[in-house]
Amino acid sequence: MEEHTKQLLRVTGITALAVAVAGMVATFVVRDQISRQRRNLFNPLALRRLAALEHIARQRPSVDLINLLRDYISWEQRGLLRNRAQAVVERMEREALSRAGSVEESLA
Repeated sequence: MEEHTKQLLRVTGITALAVAVAGMVATFVVRDQISRQRRNLFNPLALRRLAALEHIARQRPSVDLINLLRDYISWEQRGLLRNRAQAVVERMEREALSRAGSVEESLA
């Protein structure tokens, strides 16, 4: 094998490894942020609860998030935050039902 080819393979391998490591780090950071925001949803500070609620609102709908937000709605005393959480739940439910409907249509 020619020296140039060996060097190219080495650089390609190192690049692939760096991309894999960066992907793992990004996954860890995202999971940590989601976990932290779920905890902050019940934080004593209303501003942190609002930030957590907005972070969760940007997530893909899931049964776990919808149930978490329902618990939050029953716990939250501030009407503004409770109403925002209710709007997020309703949107997530619509999206989940829409996604389920499109899956059923593709299976038919």
